[in-house]
Amino acid sequence: MADESDDEDKTEDPTPRRIEQAIERGDVPNSPEINTFFILAAFTLALLLAARPAAEGLTRDMRGFLEHAGGLPSDPASYLGVAFRAALVSLKALAVPLGMAMLAALAAGLIQHRPIFTAESLMPKFARISPMAGAKRLLGVDAWVNFGKGLVKIALVGIVAGAILWSEHDQAESFAQLEPGAALDGTLTLALKMMGGMLAAYAVIALGDALYQRHRWHTRLRMTKEEMKQEHKESEGSPEVKGRMKQLRQARVKKRMMAAVPTATVVVTNPTHFAVALRYEAGMAAPVCVAKGVDSLALRIRALAAEHDVPVMENPPLARALHATVEVDEEIPAEHYRAVAEVIGFVLRLRRRAA
Repeated sequence: MADESDDEDKTEDPTPRRIEQAIERGDVPNSPEINTFFILAAFTLALLLAARPAAEGLTRDMRGFLEHAGGLPSDPASYLGVAFRAALVSLKALAVPLGMAMLAALAAGLIQHRPIFTAESLMPKFARISPMAGAKRLLGVDAWVNFGKGLVKIALVGIVAGAILWSEHDQAESFAQLEPGAALDGTLTLALKMMGGMLAAYAVIALGDALYQRHRWHTRLRMTKEEMKQEHKESEGSPEVKGRMKQLRQARVKKRMMAAVPTATVVVTNPTHFAVALRYEAGMAAPVCVAKGVDSLALRIRALAAEHDVPVMENPPLARALHATVEVDEEIPAEHYRAVAEVIGFVLRLRRRAA
């Protein structure tokens, strides 16, 4: 009951971080029916390409063995040698289909997910030997789905195979009257028809199971609202840490602005609430804001400007407009060119008079 309640609480889709963590520990969607389909396809291809050469080679080797069967020694060591040679002949005939089946199984895994190297799946887990967990696996949704899937496989594959055999039953009955070579050709043709029909039926089963396994994997990774909050907290940091980092960033910005005030050309104020320090030099496209602030920070900018003989001009509308529209280290907007040009022009004229 507790597990069912937990599943009901998992209402949020898994985050990319949770999905990546699941993949790293080897928890990926995997359909065994896709693997079976690829292996069946490999055996069918091997039957089509290598069955005749393998049968001919096996027949040739066995003919030689049978022709000289009377001359075989009767001691145990000779029997072992004969058995070893027979095993080699059989392995030679099965090498191609077995090799293709192994490659097909590998390809099926690569199609479903990228290669993963993890030892976590090999670690012992006490939950696997828990009676409650075992009962849940036996009576859970996946167990019933696998049971139904087995019935569908038996029914569908059986119907397809039966339909093909029934359509070829006249030809199959005539195999007993044919020579071995001709019977082999007919049997191979019938086997390929059956394998092709079974593959077509199994393709439907494999596709349905792949979609189901991905859905179940996605559902299993779903998260509760509390897990979402916890992950967000871990990835973004706690509010206290974020607040402290924000304070440090603001302190660095203020320190940099205060260091830039002595380089300003003029400070535009309103006279106590706003202060914007502007710097302009010959060749610049437009004046640049090097510092700005309100209230106590504005007073500090004014005091620092007075300390370094930077002209302070009171222009409340311009000060408010610049503070609202321009950021530190940015050029002033084009709509303020005229007003700022008048202020800077006035300051430059005062400097020339003083000089």
